Amino acid sequence: MAAVNRVLVIGGGFSGMAAAIKMRQHGIEVDLVEIDPEWCELGAGITIGGATLRALDDLGLYDQVTEQGCVTDGLAVHLAHGPLLMEIPTPSPADSRVGGSGGIFRPTLARIMSSATLDAGVNVRTGCTYTEIKQTATSATVTFTDGTTQTYDLVVGADGVHSTIRKEFFPEEPEPEYIGQGVWRAIMPRPAEIDHVHMWMGNHLKLGVNPVSDTHMYMFITEDRPTKEHIDRATWPQVFAGLMEEFPNPTVRALIPHALEEGANIDYRPLANLLVKAPWNRGRLIMIGDTVAATTPHLASGAGIGIESGIVLADELAANDDFQTALDKFHERRWERCRMVVENSARLCHIEINGGDKTEHSKIMGQSMMVLSQPI
Repeated sequence: MAAVNRVLVIGGGFSGMAAAIKMRQHGIEVDLVEIDPEWCELGAGITIGGATLRALDDLGLYDQVTEQGCVTDGLAVHLAHGPLLMEIPTPSPADSRVGGSGGIFRPTLARIMSSATLDAGVNVRTGCTYTEIKQTATSATVTFTDGTTQTYDLVVGADGVHSTIRKEFFPEEPEPEYIGQGVWRAIMPRPAEIDHVHMWMGNHLKLGVNPVSDTHMYMFITEDRPTKEHIDRATWPQVFAGLMEEFPNPTVRALIPHALEEGANIDYRPLANLLVKAPWNRGRLIMIGDTVAATTPHLASGAGIGIESGIVLADELAANDDFQTALDKFHERRWERCRMVVENSARLCHIEINGGDKTEHSKIMGQSMMVLSQPI
């Protein structure tokens, strides 16, 4: 018998949807509220490593991802002007049938998961969130912005890096900390020679490409910026193209005109991270995903560890009839893995900002990928 019968998930991002889908697979009744009335995941592309592919396979979504995205193998790391520095293997995760790495349009993955959430029988309300959560020893009564009130055995907070829930229930935790870099993302035509992930390591710049379909790829550039600053959206194409010019590699240079095309899909975000010390619950409320473990994209695992946490939480709630035992086992399985991703990503960022050893950078990436390939 499961530790809970009825659960509320607050937040319809990747981690919240994963928790909702998996709980429904275990027969748990789930409501999900998402403040965005469009329930729309914006952005360019997303790198999905083998561990994330394994998690998506656990949810029954791997075949859709392979059909609508691109599964590849290996990571080639180059010096800025082109010479190959290192080939890092991306092993298939332990006890899985999935590939070692991949890429997909971010909105495409969001549509796959949102459709699966509805198909699983989750009661989804968009344009809605909570206003108040009152707890007893055995339940949480939630009042919503539409004026309704419902009682649940558990509330899952998955409302993102700028979480309202974290601010209310974990007021001692600091806000996400700007880490000294920003990331640019764009969708580009895919040259024939780009058949897996490539990265070029420049001077305080890193450019990478990852296939996301047969015809397109996702390009990202991380750029050192000592202070968090506003960059006028109207200038994004010109700034992005200027950063591409820092890499003399012919493949990169040939794509510069595409960055300047009208309607080019370019996005910029300052990077921040956050790691809330476990336990991540206050009574009958627990947080997962970016609310407690928000990472920079250096290991391409932010969405992945959130999806994993949603799955593990559901599995432990279903496998244990005692509520506290389920949460204890969840934290035991998730803390060290999430800590590794957040802290190793920050270490990679530090090496890039300070012009550190590129071989050490590659070594940390390789070691981290091996850890991520292990069972969760």
